[in-house]
Amino acid sequence: MNNDAPKDEVIFFRIKGEKKKHWKKMCSNKKISLTSLIINSVENRILDDERRTVLEFIEKQDNIFGKIENNINQVAKIANGQKFISENEIRNFADKLSEILILKKEQNEIFTKIYAMLAR
Repeated sequence: MNNDAPKDEVIFFRIKGEKKKHWKKMCSNKKISLTSLIINSVENRILDDERRTVLEFIEKQDNIFGKIENNINQVAKIANGQKFISENEIRNFADKLSEILILKKEQNEIFTKIYAMLAR
């Protein structure tokens, strides 16, 4: 066992009871610890709940883009094979393209927030 390893230290500070309740409620809503909130806020780091949101978004985006790729391939296969695309297939294709636009907008908003946090 290494006794030279730095040990965690404890900091005590005073805070009004109502403020502490508010902070704890905020942490509960964000599913993060009070320690994480304080340290990450002081150090201007991205909070754990925000990191989870980004990762969930990226995973969701990846899944949806995979579905859209399959849909595009199906439309291309039909178009090449039949030399005709039904109105329903075109509508479905247009819906998938609309999803791409929405996801790109969400992605850009999230990346803007990340860049702003990193720039602090």
